[in-house]
Amino acid sequence: MELRGIQYFLQIADEGSITRTAHKLGVTQPALTRHVQQLEAELGTQLLLRLPRGVRLTTSGRDFLEYARRIVLEVARAREHVHGVAETPRGKVVIGTSPTLAPLLLPGCITRARQQCPLITLQVMEGFSPQLLDALLTGRLDVAVMTNPPRSRALSLTPLFSEPLVVISPPGVRGAVRSFSLVELSRTPLIVSGGMRAVIDEQLASFGTQVRVEAEVDSVEAIRGLLLAGIGTTIMPVSAFHSEIAAGRVDACEVETANLHRILVLARPVSPTRTAAIDQIEHIVRAEMTALLEAGLFRLPIVRAATGARRRARLGRR
Repeated sequence: MELRGIQYFLQIADEGSITRTAHKLGVTQPALTRHVQQLEAELGTQLLLRLPRGVRLTTSGRDFLEYARRIVLEVARAREHVHGVAETPRGKVVIGTSPTLAPLLLPGCITRARQQCPLITLQVMEGFSPQLLDALLTGRLDVAVMTNPPRSRALSLTPLFSEPLVVISPPGVRGAVRSFSLVELSRTPLIVSGGMRAVIDEQLASFGTQVRVEAEVDSVEAIRGLLLAGIGTTIMPVSAFHSEIAAGRVDACEVETANLHRILVLARPVSPTRTAAIDQIEHIVRAEMTALLEAGLFRLPIVRAATGARRRARLGRR
């Protein structure tokens, strides 16, 4: 059982498609299929059901998925543990991240950097993926966590995991309904950021539909403020509104059929000279992303009991 085969299986499971996975990883479909077949032969059971459009996990596949995630995480931890440098890392490292991810990622990264490499100075650039891509290619960024970046020979791209995109609205607007159809989504006025709109449009194109944008706002905090004030509907990654969803301050609904998601990728320029400081910060970013994943921040939370906002919404409907 090869680690690469397990990693490919995880990517296929996250994408729900061998074709899309092959395109994103730059690997041929037959090669991916062979790796999955080798896993299935080793385990003595079928992991994936081939459908007319994409694949679906079997019961055995869902069981193996959790073990596979732990295997990959443990290997990453082992690699980080044995990773050593000849000298104490020092210098300035510039890292980039999106506005949706920065509030979650940066506190842990800065805390880890203080403890593990106090001689490294961190500089943070916040921006959407096109801005981060330009900064990486022009040498203004050393490492970045990006959403669905295009492949480039100038960059080293390491897929981390996928995260669901959900429709978020003020509490009580949809009652007990917890999913959107594609037709309903296309008719719902949305407030979205430019970055999210590009990701959504790309994934909905294969279904022959698109979203109806009421306003394009490139500020996650402004969108958060509007929704908490009872104004508008948006599509965002789960993690961006995780605490509000868990507290019942907003409602989150998945989109049927489309499986909207974003792929989070660790990117850095391809360079013949890898500094110890950049390597150390890259390991810290990977470790913090793993910790956030294990804490459940990239999946829908269990919603607590109705809050005052939800009760007020019900009273308003009466």
